Amino acid sequence: MPLHLSQLLAQRAALSPSREAIVCPRGRWTFSQFNDRCTRLADAFAELGVSEGDRVAIYARNGEALANAVFAAARAGATAVVLNWRLSAAELAYILADAEPSALLYEDEFAPVVELLIEAQPLRGIVRVGERGPGVDYDSIVDRSGPLASGSREVRADLPAVIMYTSGTTGRPKGAMLSHEALIWAAHGNANTLDWRQDARFLLVAPMFHIGGLSPLITNVLKGCTTVLRADFDPTEVWQTIAAERITSMMSVPLMLQAMLAVAKATSVDASSLSWVSCGASAVPKALIEACLDLGISVQQVYGTTEFCGAVSFWTTEMGLAKAHSQGKGLLHGEIRIVNPATGTALPAEEDGEIWCRGPMVFSGYWRNPDATQAALHRGWYRTGDIGRLDNDGFLYVVDRLKDMIISGGENIYPAELEAAIRTVHGVADVAVVGRADAKWGEVPVAFVVCKPGSSVMEADILTACRQRLAGYKCVKAVEFVNSLPRNAVGKILKQELRALR
Repeated sequence: MPLHLSQLLAQRAALSPSREAIVCPRGRWTFSQFNDRCTRLADAFAELGVSEGDRVAIYARNGEALANAVFAAARAGATAVVLNWRLSAAELAYILADAEPSALLYEDEFAPVVELLIEAQPLRGIVRVGERGPGVDYDSIVDRSGPLASGSREVRADLPAVIMYTSGTTGRPKGAMLSHEALIWAAHGNANTLDWRQDARFLLVAPMFHIGGLSPLITNVLKGCTTVLRADFDPTEVWQTIAAERITSMMSVPLMLQAMLAVAKATSVDASSLSWVSCGASAVPKALIEACLDLGISVQQVYGTTEFCGAVSFWTTEMGLAKAHSQGKGLLHGEIRIVNPATGTALPAEEDGEIWCRGPMVFSGYWRNPDATQAALHRGWYRTGDIGRLDNDGFLYVVDRLKDMIISGGENIYPAELEAAIRTVHGVADVAVVGRADAKWGEVPVAFVVCKPGSSVMEADILTACRQRLAGYKCVKAVEFVNSLPRNAVGKILKQELRALR
């Protein structure tokens, strides 16, 4: 039977019991210790009523408890739902209502929100990491003595290990189901496409509620590497961690790298251990790549998506700086095809079309959303919704997005969510949100608003409506009041024309 996540961890613990697996401010654990803690947490989930096929929600920042809960849910035969802690209570409530988890593990800094959530969504079991709030104490579970369970349940590898919610163009989050085997195939692809060595010490500061944070953790378990976890990104503290822990590799987004380079220019930093940085979520400027090379750090540009369990392609420095403006070549075990989005026919090299990808790491579909699943999957191919091309050498270039998603500081922002919030403002007749180029964040959302005759809508009203309903990073950063929005013959808003007004 193909491996599932908890079997992967158990085998790694058997092979490398004394290797350091997890490091975070709460402590250090070898693979043997980490596997034992995973077993104890899985037993606790079962005692709290988690049954095979259930969901376990995880509401925590990067740390040992979050990493443990993902593998413990698998050991219990359940599916982990990793929550984005940056979302508002209303957004989280929607996800919990959709996923219907039977249990929740959370960090106590989120206790006030949890108390609101569980009023609307009853749960059979709650595990608290920290001292305040409802639930069973996490440390009392994982630190207790006594015999361990004999092993993990026999779980089919094609069943979902993780449901990761990613907002869609309709504005409602969709739960991408990532199976055990798909996540492990993706880990194999990462490990065998990049120079991912067993003696690596990987800094994981990219949040694990994104696939770019979760996928490296699984790759590190596969390879037997050490994962050093940080809950928040601070460029100065990241450099201190790199020096203290002798970090060799890490995952980032361009905004993180820019901040780290600014610190490196202003102060003395120790980059001697850092070999490579994987960077994605938006295009990595060539100047940024070259600045990192001056410090002896190779940048590996990644193009990926949740629905492919992470990376679709990588550009590495070995591929040459002449191709640095590409997204490199496809991940091992994966395929990339450029397709005419209207006809579904494959296009030749150098022609722009929709990027499709296929491989054993493709997702299983969207949780309880067959229509969205059918639209996204075609005979095993995942339709990314991005426009790109392959050159004659097989390098992928991402040109634009079919979807109107905005990427700001590495975070995905969907205009439909913002537009829905703005339409609640009394006096708003019409609205469209597009991305505006920004030197710091890459893009920021800007709203074009049409007011009803005689109304007196102010920019502050629009901003307040966004802040009340959405996470802070999603909110529009500017408002343009216009007399009308450009539309085509069938009434569709021509956002390309609005982008030209930026």
